Amino acid sequence: MNDRIEKKIELAAPVSRVWRALTDHREFGEWFRVRLDSPFAAGQESRGRITHPGFEHVEWRSVVKEMVPERLFSFTWHPYAIEPGVDYSDEPPTLVEFRLEPRGEGTLLTVIESGFDRIPAHRRDEAFRMNDGGWSAQMQNIKRHVE
Repeated sequence: MNDRIEKKIELAAPVSRVWRALTDHREFGEWFRVRLDSPFAAGQESRGRITHPGFEHVEWRSVVKEMVPERLFSFTWHPYAIEPGVDYSDEPPTLVEFRLEPRGEGTLLTVIESGFDRIPAHRRDEAFRMNDGGWSAQMQNIKRHVE
C-alpha cells in the first residue's frame, strides 16, 4: 500500500481565487461540505460538522499547520474518522497539503495526503481507499466552485 495520496488538477481560475476557496473557512465549507466554527489559523485547531448527506454525524477536526499565502495550505487530521462514539485522538494524524502553482491564467492545484503508514492496521486500507476516492471528488468540487 502506498503511504500517500496525490491528486492534481488544472483550474481555470487565478491563484488568488483558488487560495481564497481553500483558506476562507466559509468558502472551504461550501465546496468541501463542512460547516466550520471559525476561520483557519496556523497552529490552531479547526472544528465543525460535515454537511455531506449521510455524514452529518461526523465532527470535523483538524490542526492547521501552514498557510503560506497563495502557495501552501496544510493541516493534519484523522482520515476517515467517521464511526460514532470512536475516539480517534490517540491515532497519529495524516498531513494534508494543498499546493498552488500558477499556470498561465489558471492554477495547478495539488493535494497530497501522507502518513497512512502510521494509521492502525485495522483501518489503514479503508481510510486510504475512502480518502483516495474522496480527494478525487473534492478536486471536482473545488473546480466547480472556482470556475
